[in-house]
Amino acid sequence: MMPQTACPRDWRPEPAPSLGRRQQAWLRQPGALTAGLRRLGEVRLFVRDEAVLALPRCWAIESGLQAGATVWWREILMTIDDIPCVQACSFTPWTASLGAWKAMRGLGSRPLADILYQDPRILRSAFRFGSLHTRRADQPWAVPKIHAPIEARHSVFTLKGAPLLVAEYFLPAFWLLAEQPGATAPRRRFPRCGCGSPARPA
Repeated sequence: MMPQTACPRDWRPEPAPSLGRRQQAWLRQPGALTAGLRRLGEVRLFVRDEAVLALPRCWAIESGLQAGATVWWREILMTIDDIPCVQACSFTPWTASLGAWKAMRGLGSRPLADILYQDPRILRSAFRFGSLHTRRADQPWAVPKIHAPIEARHSVFTLKGAPLLVAEYFLPAFWLLAEQPGATAPRRRFPRCGCGSPARPA
């Protein structure tokens, strides 16, 4: 995953209407995604990258930051029963990674949910949704073939005025698990979060 290629061309306020009800429900899953994934099997998290980067324009537009701003970037892979199912990236301004969001730098293999749903001061924006396909340049994507379709969502958490954007990418293998007979469906969605709404508990 690269910052430039992990950003769909067009983010939108609703999932693609062509997606099935189960896919739409998972994309709208409120609270901590890891809590929902654990209903499907054993979840493990692997940190794939942590780095200081200059923010590409596409992510600047979505986060409200300036293009080229220095950010702390974190990228992870989550497996379910050892199957790569969800990749995610998150970033916050470099200064915020030393201040309001400094806990992000000490997570290790723990999910961001460990810090996002414990502080009532943290606010969460509405989700935005996008789609992309892997390309030959995107080898870090944990999928077995090129041009695999990937559905994505992101939201922005805010603490003390500092944004933290979290984007999650549902890999093709995830949908195979989620559609299996007996797979637990996502819990009922909360009313849509708006900018300035408190983050929902896990």
